[in-house]
Amino acid sequence: MLWDVAQYERAAGRAVAAVARYVARSQAGQGPAVSAPPLDDVLEELDLRRLVRDGGLDADGFGAWLETFLERSTRLHHPGELAHQVASPDMGAALADLVHGAINQPMSIYEMGSAANAAEAVVVEWMCERIGWGPGAGGVLTHGGSLANLTALLAARAAAAPSAWSDGVDGDLAVLAPPSAHYSVKRSVAMLGLGERAVVPLEVDDYERIVPAGLEAAVERAAADGRRPVALVAAACATSTGLHDDLDAIGSFCRERGIWFHVDAAHGASALLSEEHRHLLRGIDRADSVVWDAHKMLRTSSLCAAVLVREAPRLEAAFQQRASYLIYEDPQAAGPDLLGRQVECTKAPLGLKVLLNLALRGERGLGEYVAEQYAKTLRFWETISARDGFECLCRPESNILCFRYGEDAALQVELRERLLEEGRFHLSSTEVSGERWLRVSVMAPATNQATIEELLDSIERLAGERGLRQEAGKA
Repeated sequence: MLWDVAQYERAAGRAVAAVARYVARSQAGQGPAVSAPPLDDVLEELDLRRLVRDGGLDADGFGAWLETFLERSTRLHHPGELAHQVASPDMGAALADLVHGAINQPMSIYEMGSAANAAEAVVVEWMCERIGWGPGAGGVLTHGGSLANLTALLAARAAAAPSAWSDGVDGDLAVLAPPSAHYSVKRSVAMLGLGERAVVPLEVDDYERIVPAGLEAAVERAAADGRRPVALVAAACATSTGLHDDLDAIGSFCRERGIWFHVDAAHGASALLSEEHRHLLRGIDRADSVVWDAHKMLRTSSLCAAVLVREAPRLEAAFQQRASYLIYEDPQAAGPDLLGRQVECTKAPLGLKVLLNLALRGERGLGEYVAEQYAKTLRFWETISARDGFECLCRPESNILCFRYGEDAALQVELRERLLEEGRFHLSSTEVSGERWLRVSVMAPATNQATIEELLDSIERLAGERGLRQEAGKA
């Protein structure tokens, strides 16, 4: 069935206009930051079950339907959207998604999308250069940091146990990681057949940063359990706190001991673009593999993550497989195909989103965005710390900040839930060393000092209402 191109132009025009209004209103702080009514209400409001079964949505009806859809969407451009490490997408990424939706380039195979393949190649090359690696480095873009961590640990496993792909693992391998490592690390270890118990926890300080002096003891504990390290995982920065491990010291230890050094820099690697903040990642060039999510601080729409390796052949060694209809025996005959170094077969043209963001803002512009978000978060730390009843975990190193009102863990959870119900502010919560904290990720350029002052006012009001209810209950 051929496209009705005229109908596409009408519908796309209405979509662009509706999304533009949505972004403009979101940036201005109009409407709720988050809208999460019960699922059944959303199903009914959008008439989803009927549309799935009967169809019938034409260009004329699409505009009104899309307006409702947008009203039930979280506004990542909204100043009060502070919950998660998800980009407020820039225009370049938005345009790339618009183009991809029509042309659909599954560019893992070069002949299925040469321009998209070239875009990924230059983005990966640029990322490797920013890390500080030489021309032998390489990598791929993949659909998310979890898949990127899995791919990196596959490469580490291949280096430590080359026969694991064909013969499986013997239960003598370990991955050294802090308890605060992203959940995808432990999940990846289990998926690799090592089992969760293969994760040997590293000693951390009160802020859950790796203690370099404790690394030797972790290796000894692994050896006492009959295991040898496949890899050591460090964070730059940690998901919960936004704090950075000492990559320089950890990298030196791994180099001396011959241990694969993996840096989960999904969030923090973008600080390499800021002259003021790149020192936070000193030593990242010592890593054997790095994860860098563009859909966090490079303002790229989800999903787009890079798994990068200091020695490009390490990725090919991770996937020891052939398929005559896709993966050619002679790599030179296939061109720059990507199937031999990634999990996915079909893959979206992820590099185009990063490329257009860079083309629009330039490397300097994206670095200025990172610096601005980090600087705002530091000002918020100063504001919150000076306000009676509030406490911050520590001085922030990035755009992630943990704080609380009072010390009651249940109160922090209730405050988050009440704010979510009201919709004006959306923030998350986390535990650090067994203590419950509220947590903000300052991602939207529209978030400012007035935002944080209003948030603190709202928290005080909600806590006061809770206190009144408790007093009434006692009476």
